[in-house]
Amino acid sequence: MMTARIETLIILGAGGDLTSRLLLPGLASYLASDEAEELTVIGVDRQEMDDAAWQKRVSASFAAHASPTSDAVAGAAHYVQADVTNAQQVRQVIESATGRVALYFALPPAIAQQVVSVLATFDLPAGIVLALEKPFGSDEASARDLNRVLQAIVPEEQVFRVDHFLGKSTVLNLIGLRFANRIFEPLLGAPNVAKVELIFDEALALEGRAGYYDRAGAVVDMIQSHLLLVLALTAMEPPASVSSEDLRGSMAQVLRATRVQTLDGTCARRARYTAGTIGDRELPAYVDEDGVNPDFSTETLAEVTFEIDNWRWAGVPFVLRSGKALGKARQDIVITFAPVPHLPYGLTGSEDPAKLTISIKPATLELDLIVNGAGDPFSLDRTQLTTTLGDPAMSAYGEVIASLVDGDPVLSVRGDIAEQCWRIVAPVLDGFRNNQVPLEEYPAGSPGPESWESE
Repeated sequence: MMTARIETLIILGAGGDLTSRLLLPGLASYLASDEAEELTVIGVDRQEMDDAAWQKRVSASFAAHASPTSDAVAGAAHYVQADVTNAQQVRQVIESATGRVALYFALPPAIAQQVVSVLATFDLPAGIVLALEKPFGSDEASARDLNRVLQAIVPEEQVFRVDHFLGKSTVLNLIGLRFANRIFEPLLGAPNVAKVELIFDEALALEGRAGYYDRAGAVVDMIQSHLLLVLALTAMEPPASVSSEDLRGSMAQVLRATRVQTLDGTCARRARYTAGTIGDRELPAYVDEDGVNPDFSTETLAEVTFEIDNWRWAGVPFVLRSGKALGKARQDIVITFAPVPHLPYGLTGSEDPAKLTISIKPATLELDLIVNGAGDPFSLDRTQLTTTLGDPAMSAYGEVIASLVDGDPVLSVRGDIAEQCWRIVAPVLDGFRNNQVPLEEYPAGSPGPESWESE
């Protein structure tokens, strides 16, 4: 792995929503940290813009994490109007950069693949890093083809497949909890665990992302792209170290054993929101959102049950759920323990099994305990032990930028892992396309379809 730090960050798709809403604020979060150093930011897009307008846009996105370093970076930012799919124009932008370069693809997946093909037509400077947003490809075959092209351009350690959902603090919190506590590690697996749920419910709706989301849906946008990686961290065997190769090797191993449990109508289900209210916001039905094609039957809520065919987890269902326009936002890992095999005669109450809930945002931990009741000692009550996990020093995108600048691929998705994630969800996507799974509905602001709540 090359250790020279990045000196120039080139953002392809500088005028897009992802750049202003996530990437630039994340960069500001990194620049406000103690470990940050200045770097040159070059924005590239088709729209007409001069340096002053680009600097103003960068400064506005930096506002929440303003610092002397970020002010200096924003003031020196440069903009180039160019077609990112034009080989000559892209080459000129790269050649104008100084020092080691990171090329950030803040682009739709289809355009990103075109740019990768363009980069293969000319020589790139030594040490250049290519940072690609997920989803990586559109299925297992396209992800494999894209990996092959990338391997011909740069070494694997110079490819960052970005997953902002897995910030460094999230990764280390999960590893520390699982492998530094004897009270948990021996119990995490069959037969002690009855079920594991990974839940990412959003109160946000489409938010102007129809161009991408309407062709992706909840499975591609969240389950394939993010939650399967959280599953891997939750279920993997202990890595030898927290180095990128050891950590990603353990994740790849458990994903190779992961598959959809069944498609009988209960282990994969989908729905999309209708008109409703979230807080003081009146939301239209998904099909009435700007840019949505109702014929696509895009799901905005999906729940899929997976199984892991290995010694530790055989028979334990992993339920992954993600949806938009729901009444309550959640980012939780919920581990439901199996009930005890027997209670001594005379003890009653608290029949529900205990749970361990790990919340990613905010980072908290809650463990159920079954104890004797305060009034009647023969009646069992439930109580919770709660604690707050370590807060990150910077935002999730800030941690991604920090790893990118430092050349540490620990937060980068390895090529084979990206392919495995597509392989795992392929039966679900086929079932949706062939209408084997009903498309249900739920009002925006509700917990989801009523039929789901009753189960």
